[in-house]
Amino acid sequence: MIIIGELINGMYKDVTRAVANREADIIQHLALEQVKEGASILDVNVGPYSKDPIQDMKWLVETIQMMVEVPLSLDSTKADVIEEGLKIVRKRAIINSTSADTEKMDIIFGLAKKYNAQVIGLTMDKSGVPNSKGERLSLAQTLVAKAIEYGINTEDLYLDPVLLPLNIAQAQAAEVLESIREFRLLCNPAPQTIFGLSNLTQGIKSRSLISRTFLTMAIANGLTSAILDPLDKELMDALITAELILHKNIYCDSFLDAYRKK
Repeated sequence: MIIIGELINGMYKDVTRAVANREADIIQHLALEQVKEGASILDVNVGPYSKDPIQDMKWLVETIQMMVEVPLSLDSTKADVIEEGLKIVRKRAIINSTSADTEKMDIIFGLAKKYNAQVIGLTMDKSGVPNSKGERLSLAQTLVAKAIEYGINTEDLYLDPVLLPLNIAQAQAAEVLESIREFRLLCNPAPQTIFGLSNLTQGIKSRSLISRTFLTMAIANGLTSAILDPLDKELMDALITAELILHKNIYCDSFLDAYRKK
C-alpha cells in the first residue's frame, strides 16, 4: 500500500502560517513525522491562501527535501506551480492532478512526459463528479488512453474515483468501491488506484471510525494507494491489519510493530 501523507497542505492554518512566515522547522517536523509513521510519499500543496504560489511551492519542496528523502506529490490546480516543483524535486514526483478534460490532460500529461513524473487522474470532467460506476469507468478509460498517447506507462497512472462527503452523497461510497475494483481491470499493466480519504468524512462527527472502515473495504477492493493522515494511529493499524488479512504481509503476533519497523 502506497501511503501519501496529506498534512503539508495550505488548507491547514498552521501550514499556511508556516509558509507565509518561512517557518521551516514546522514544515520539516510534519514531513519527518509523516515519514516515520509510514508515509512513503508526501503531498505538497501551498493551499488557496498563498499570495505567491510559485515561490511558495519552490520553498516547500526545498524545505522538505532538506529533512527527508521521499518522493513528493505536487498538488495544485495551476500547472505553472506544479512545474516549479518538478524542476527541483530529487525523487520522481507525482502530479496531483488532472481531470479527464482534454485541455487539462494535455497540459498535465505533457508535464509528466517532460519531467518523467507519475500522474493522478481524477474521474471527473467539466460536468462534475459522475454519479455511477459506469460513468467513472468511461472517464478512467479516457485518462488511460491519454496516458498511453503521451507514452506514459499505465502503472504510473493513479486513477482516483473522487470521494464525496458521506453525509451529502451516501450512495456514492459504494459506487467508488466498485469503481476501484473495475479500474484495476482496464489495462495491463494495471493502473494504480487512489483517493483522498479525508474527503469522505468532511463535516462528519465519527470521522475516524468511518475512515478506518471505508479504507479497509477499499483495500479489499483493490486500492493500491491513498492520501491520508499517517499520524492517525488507529487508521494506520486498520490499514496494516487489512493488508495482513489479505495475505500481503506474513503473520506474527507483533505484526503491527513488525510492519512499522519494516
